[in-house]
Amino acid sequence: MADERGIRMTQLSYSVGGRQILDRFDLFLEPGVNRTILGKSGAGKTTILKLLLGLIPPDSGSVAIDGATIGGLGESELIRVRKKIAIVFQGGALFDSMTVGENVGYRLFEEGTLSEAEIERIVLEKLGFVGLEDSINLYPAELSGGMKKRVAIARALAADPDYVFFDEPTTGLDPIGVYNIRHLMLRLQAEGKTTLMVTHDLETAFAVSQRFSFLHDARLIFEGTEAELRQADLPEICEFLAPSDRSLFRGRPLSVAYHGNGRGDR
Repeated sequence: MADERGIRMTQLSYSVGGRQILDRFDLFLEPGVNRTILGKSGAGKTTILKLLLGLIPPDSGSVAIDGATIGGLGESELIRVRKKIAIVFQGGALFDSMTVGENVGYRLFEEGTLSEAEIERIVLEKLGFVGLEDSINLYPAELSGGMKKRVAIARALAADPDYVFFDEPTTGLDPIGVYNIRHLMLRLQAEGKTTLMVTHDLETAFAVSQRFSFLHDARLIFEGTEAELRQADLPEICEFLAPSDRSLFRGRPLSVAYHGNGRGDR
């Protein structure tokens, strides 16, 4: 699989303080596909993003980006592979002391390989993509929550990554802000970007994603399309999609994994 395109997690396990966050987790992020990881709060969804970026090491298993297993890479090679990925953090994570333009161009300035004029061109292009070119000289404190998220998307796109991760991108936004984020994610898909989102916002997930993974009790219990997700008869998924007065998440044994094709394994 040395020349495989995409991001593959294989038998990944990760624990903190004796608590198992992921247990032999498998995931393949196909090129050009929008995928959403679902699961209750604390299930380990954001941890998956950190493992994919190589920010934390797994206890066991591997992560491969376009065929390169990141656990075996040197620092310079890891930096090169990481350039293929960008992440939009839940809170935007903008630098308060920098203008919008400086935030968007930060990674390019740090790399030092482009001229200032070229960086300015890219910054304006990416701000234009998110509809904020007129805000280039503003500071984050002068922006709404939705505008901050859009600036964060522009910053993520500045280095032209192949893969864009979104960590709860619509949290705290009003309906217009949510609509804007969905629109931008669909535009990224149309331009051939591969996206991975973790979210509790089912409406947005169903609007932008083609594939879904469901995480429960540290294991992947579902992988498939929206139609397959809605038809899955696992109690954990049924309760997540349509909560009832009685929480089925508590005290339930782990269900057999459902893959939409009738096959399952533990």
